[in-house]
Amino acid sequence: MNFEQTAFSRRTSVLLLIATAILWSLGGVLIKRIEWNPVAIAGSRSAVAVLVIVLLRWKCSITWSAAMIAGGCAYAGTVIFFVTATKLTTAANAILIQYTAPVYVALFSAWFLHERIHRIDWMTILAVFAGLALFFLDEIDTSGLRGNISAMFSGICFAWLTLLMRKQKDASPVDSVIIGNIMTALICIPSYYDSVPDPGSWAAIVALGVVQLGLSYFLYALAIRHVRAVEAIMIPMLEPILNPLWVFLFIGERPGVWALVGGTVVMFAITCRGVLSARQNVSGHGFSGP
Repeated sequence: MNFEQTAFSRRTSVLLLIATAILWSLGGVLIKRIEWNPVAIAGSRSAVAVLVIVLLRWKCSITWSAAMIAGGCAYAGTVIFFVTATKLTTAANAILIQYTAPVYVALFSAWFLHERIHRIDWMTILAVFAGLALFFLDEIDTSGLRGNISAMFSGICFAWLTLLMRKQKDASPVDSVIIGNIMTALICIPSYYDSVPDPGSWAAIVALGVVQLGLSYFLYALAIRHVRAVEAIMIPMLEPILNPLWVFLFIGERPGVWALVGGTVVMFAITCRGVLSARQNVSGHGFSGP
């Protein structure tokens, strides 16, 4: 990455990252408003998103490599499990548990990408899993427990998507997102016939596909070329803060006390690790991992 950017391009990229985080954060409130089963929501959202990304990109360079296909599978798991989690538990639980993904990246990158795991990685992993355990203290019903478990799987899939996209750094990692959206739309076909959404739900599905998934990934791809590592790490983390906020303001859903405590622990641990890692990278002694 060329860090000799003009002030305008850097300011524009930061604004694009902020816009990306805001668009991603709309997922919780829009999914909550849709009266349909979560698998059908995930599939229809991805069907819209893939059209948006292809139209914005104009051309694709899909090579169908093993890493690209595996990345598509990881993406499909990420979005299906996340929508399911959002429907079965609170939006706060779903997004904050999913944001344990950087920990899994650090955990798996040692053997998958041959990157060392340093002491800071293990400290972060322990802190995040301690925070993660607190989420389950609030969930005494089966539905909420299934939602938390779905969010955990979404985070694991999100981590593997990151690892597999990094594996394609010399190719076109964004095409894994296109493949993943196609896979998701096809996998979810049987669920489309479960019922018929009302017009308001269809509007929310289109908004999810166009704005929250399609446009957001396009903006992120533009911005990531012009920002430093610390900006790429920190700015998108507005999403887990804004996501439950929109749900609270527009739907009135309140996260549990233990979920708030656990989320604070998770976000604090990941943020501290991101800042320390970025500082070490600037000084020339970078940590391995995300």
